[in-house]
Amino acid sequence: MDTKILWADDEIDLLKPQILFLEQKGYKISAVSNGYDAIDKCNEEDFDLVFLDENMPGISGLETLSKIKFLHNDLPVVMITKSEEENIMEEAIGSQIADYLIKPVRPNQVLLSIKKIIDNKRLVSEKTSVSYRQQFQQIMMELNDDLDAEAWAELYKKLIYWDLELDKSSNTDMLDVFEMQKVEANKEFYKYIQKNYTKWLQKPDAGTPAQSHTLIKKKVLPILDNDVPTFFILIDNLRYDHYKMLEPILKERFKKVSEDFFYSILPTTTQYSRNAIFSGLMPSEINKKYPDKWFFDDENEGKNLHEAFFLEEQLKRNGLNIKSSYTKITNHKDGKELEDNILNMMHNQFNAIVYNFVDMLSHVRTEMEVLKEIANDEAAYRSLTLSWFEHSPLLSALEKLQGKKARIVITSDHGTTRVKTPSKVVGDKNTTTNLRYKTGKNLNFNPKEVFEVKNPDEAFLPKSNVSSSYIFAKEDYYFCYPNNYNYFVNFFRNTFQHGGISLEEVIVPVAIFETK
Repeated sequence: MDTKILWADDEIDLLKPQILFLEQKGYKISAVSNGYDAIDKCNEEDFDLVFLDENMPGISGLETLSKIKFLHNDLPVVMITKSEEENIMEEAIGSQIADYLIKPVRPNQVLLSIKKIIDNKRLVSEKTSVSYRQQFQQIMMELNDDLDAEAWAELYKKLIYWDLELDKSSNTDMLDVFEMQKVEANKEFYKYIQKNYTKWLQKPDAGTPAQSHTLIKKKVLPILDNDVPTFFILIDNLRYDHYKMLEPILKERFKKVSEDFFYSILPTTTQYSRNAIFSGLMPSEINKKYPDKWFFDDENEGKNLHEAFFLEEQLKRNGLNIKSSYTKITNHKDGKELEDNILNMMHNQFNAIVYNFVDMLSHVRTEMEVLKEIANDEAAYRSLTLSWFEHSPLLSALEKLQGKKARIVITSDHGTTRVKTPSKVVGDKNTTTNLRYKTGKNLNFNPKEVFEVKNPDEAFLPKSNVSSSYIFAKEDYYFCYPNNYNYFVNFFRNTFQHGGISLEEVIVPVAIFETK
């Protein structure tokens, strides 16, 4: 289908060479000599682009632009002018022009503007597909290397980069290829975790990555400064790709200092990973040291009610006698209170803020059919997270720190993965209900589909019973019981779950920003 362009200029006869050049390139040009005719033409026909002279008799280009945009807000307009006055440029840009050209315009200059606006998406898609095709083999070769924890994090970042780029290009064929590569990456990552996880816990060495229980000690305490308050913001269930969606908004307002990662402990759930983060201890250590503050999965008690206490104890163990605060946000009212009070926290050296929205979104999406439709894949899930953040009290609160002296750490406790493959599990009535991990007695399962920890002590996991064991789902598996099996298989397929082993669940972003 031909691209239709309207060109409005009171000296339109002098532009015939440019118009002829564009027509030879396959563009269909309609020419008018004043703003009134331009407005009428836009109301009569559908155009893909308008070239608009700024200085025309009768009605100026800026007035014409305003009227066109009022009636056709999504129609891209390129302003052409002899003037280089800053106020005219600013007014035109403020009116949401697509481009700005200074007379005399050359044919190739006009062609470039068209390609930037009209052909941009196609050109970007083609270039992205070619670039990913070139990277595909390199990534596959890396997957066959003996990667360490840092190399796996870098590979995951590379995969997320291509995930976001291919998503923007809308090339479904390349997206399908990428999804297959991501599946292969998760297979190899599972093998890596299976081989190394308990070693990291039992004999940590220089190659052991920062994990949930060492996050604050390794990544946060070293940056604390008596003169600069630090805001440690943990957005529950924030995956690395979600963070990359929020990053441009944060970089507009703050200076990015660094981007790092840590590995969530298993199970990759709030009860285990977040308690480990704030306590600086593994779950079995919490259970032994504070038996009244650890509750097993089958106990009807809040599982994360003592994080403020754990944080205070961890700071003391590290010899830090500092003013600190802990705030948990679980609803919009809490968020507005944070927005109102955040400047009062500037008096503390360390402020921990837990924001629960993304985790709640993933759980609600599982239960509500309408949200399954709205966030039906990774791209939609990311978009929903971005939309929340842009309009959240959290962003409003952070904006109040602008111009102040502060440091901001953005992180999470674990990620989440989209499950597709059911795995049948049999257990007694006390077996946990999580879809990505189970703990209990006499578990019956397919050993090829899980990472089994027969002795929980080896993984520093608490035992509710002497014979308790743990299993963790690998890749995109999810656990279902034999009772009403087909119903639950269909109900949970393609939902976002956590607790098991995948790149998305385990590798967690840690980004540090400072106020400008």
